[in-house]
Amino acid sequence: MFQRYIIFAFGALAVFTSCNDSGPHRTAEAMPDSVDYNFHIRPILSDRCFACHGPDANKREAGLRLDIADSAYKALKESPGMHALVPGNPMKSAVFLRISTEDSTLRMPPPASNMTLTAFEIKLIEKWIKQGAKYKPHWAFVAPVKPAVPKDGDGWARNEIDRFVLARMEEKGLAPNPAADPERLLKRLSFDLTGLPPTADRMERFAKDTSERGYEKMVDELLADSAYGEKMAVHWMDVARYADSHGYQDDNYRSMWPWRDWVIYAFNKNLPYKDFVTWQLAGDMMPGGGREQLLASGFNRNHKITEEGGVIDEEYRVSYVIDRANTFSKSLIGVTMECAQCHDHKYDPFSQKEYYELYAFFNNVKEVGLESVVGGPETYAKKPFMEITREDMEGALRFINRQDTNRLIVSIMGEQDSVRKSYILGRGVFDNPTIEVKPGTPASIMPFNSAVLPPNRLGLATWLFDAKNPLTARVFVNQMWQQVFGKGIVKSTGDFGMQGELPSHPQLLDWLAVDFMQHGWDVKRLMKQMVMTATYRQSANITKDKLEADPDNIYLSRGPRFRLPAETVRDLVLASSGMLVRTIGGPSVKPYQPAGLWELATSGRGQLATYRQDHGESLYRRGLYTFIKRTVPPPSMMIFDASNRDQCEVKRSATNTPLQALIMLNDPTVLEASRVFAGRLLQKGGDTEKNIRQAFHAIVCRTPEAAEVDILSKYFAQQQAWFKSKPAEAEKLLKHGEYPMAKGLDASSWAAMMQVITTIYNLEETLSKT
Repeated sequence: MFQRYIIFAFGALAVFTSCNDSGPHRTAEAMPDSVDYNFHIRPILSDRCFACHGPDANKREAGLRLDIADSAYKALKESPGMHALVPGNPMKSAVFLRISTEDSTLRMPPPASNMTLTAFEIKLIEKWIKQGAKYKPHWAFVAPVKPAVPKDGDGWARNEIDRFVLARMEEKGLAPNPAADPERLLKRLSFDLTGLPPTADRMERFAKDTSERGYEKMVDELLADSAYGEKMAVHWMDVARYADSHGYQDDNYRSMWPWRDWVIYAFNKNLPYKDFVTWQLAGDMMPGGGREQLLASGFNRNHKITEEGGVIDEEYRVSYVIDRANTFSKSLIGVTMECAQCHDHKYDPFSQKEYYELYAFFNNVKEVGLESVVGGPETYAKKPFMEITREDMEGALRFINRQDTNRLIVSIMGEQDSVRKSYILGRGVFDNPTIEVKPGTPASIMPFNSAVLPPNRLGLATWLFDAKNPLTARVFVNQMWQQVFGKGIVKSTGDFGMQGELPSHPQLLDWLAVDFMQHGWDVKRLMKQMVMTATYRQSANITKDKLEADPDNIYLSRGPRFRLPAETVRDLVLASSGMLVRTIGGPSVKPYQPAGLWELATSGRGQLATYRQDHGESLYRRGLYTFIKRTVPPPSMMIFDASNRDQCEVKRSATNTPLQALIMLNDPTVLEASRVFAGRLLQKGGDTEKNIRQAFHAIVCRTPEAAEVDILSKYFAQQQAWFKSKPAEAEKLLKHGEYPMAKGLDASSWAAMMQVITTIYNLEETLSKT
């Protein structure tokens, strides 16, 4: 019995240890002086052991829990003379004996699993046991404390962030890159803070003053630009699962865009993050709250809503509450609470009961599963909703870009007069209520003090921004770090739990989190801190040695380099060609897209059964405003990994497929921008090389090298000769798009220059933040 039990109980541990390749100690197998449970041992247990020996009582085998010290230290259930762990004595610890034995019939993992532990991993576990096999609370569930800032020995650091980064670099034998050249640095800065390429005026001014004061002035100028709010809103639309349709089969129109206008406005006026989130969670419940707070509460009504007749009302109402609970967990506290919807969480210390206690905060909204079906304007928002009036537009909601006089309604939050009871749902099924629960939060994170806080969404918001909450500030600064550096300090942006990635710079993350709280949750200040660093200003160039030592740039010894987001790709094309319409806010727009897509995926009901493309200025709005129908999202944006907004998303995937090149070579907007830009250059009458230099500078945001100009000039000459021999092809190419045609230009030269510009748009450097 003992042998069978030991094999069963610890097989998972050994299997994991042989193949795990995560955690800072895996980069170079140097045995740490002090083996830390959180950063060295816990990832092993979590990934392979906790499924059978963790928090989930329903799945727990042999009565053994390895996620709690007291349980791991107890005598084994089937062999009272043995213990899984004996602090200080590996030779009496069954874990160590089974992973280190030479007897293949006893060794864990079994030879049949084709996995083995490395000598390093065995010694790591042995050393941990020798040092007392000390357990610690999960690092992310302990409130951050501001650590001491490392010293800066060589004067490289420009602020405290750099000192933490440099200390980590030096641990890994790395050194910082030189600073990026001013042109590339301005491009990086402009895209990060506004989502747009730098204007010609800014490029000229920045080239004249690259001093520290000149750099800071440019940072402040970009943060003050109204485009900053639009850029920041793109990420928040993913978080809030914003879309312009309800979803499901009918997928009819919804009028939530005024809430998006508010998000842009809130970022631009630098509303503190505490207020920004509190209003969205509970703006309808705030004492003295006004119309702006009420509109902000629309955040939690962005989820999918069915309009299909015959659905079970309660089933869908419950699904809406679940969506809100899951969105709160993933976006604001960075944990996978949704895993506890049907049973206790297998890896994190969250019970099913705690899941439904969190769910209870969102279960009192005055809504039903099927409030109305596809019809006229009265279905564009679902109750509860607010109507935006003329008085609103002249007062608190003056930032809304209303473009007609039609009735404008927006879904918002609103509580029932009486409290709806909440229950644990057996197996997560809507019609299987079991034990009644009251609103609460996971005790392992921070218990909800119902004696002080009201048991509602406003109380939940207060809990969220309590200085002792270990997750709120960490999660948000990590999301902002991801926006700037391409990946978070915690790479698994939506999972700070046991299965999440360990922070690459744990002390830096805690310092940023505490500093953010201490300075009033000031988002613009946080963004400025990051882009003012020497870390941010490094060149993105990579040497062979650095590529081998740190291929993913985890330790930040070079500048960030990654592809621009989908919306920014569109914005770059429109802005560089001079076509971008800089109107802020308003209803979403429908630019060019392939014919028939909506018609192939529709129930045939409602105004979104057929795609009706917009015209005029609406064709040239920023990507943020592109209309998103959930069942048929914009294809060109999806190819560049935009979110379809079905659910909360805090981190987009990043792919590289041939389809992206095909978009840049064939998309109507890209071809139209190339035509317009080429026409404007030719109308100025400059020579070919000058025109190519100007186009390259506007699109790539740097001065081209002589060899680059030579290649593009030869391509222009080749294309010009071809189009002269085939004038019909030139005319055909120049007809792309609805933007007015230039007059009096030679078609062959125009088409050739258009091809050159399309080529520049398709360069990897064009589409990357470098």
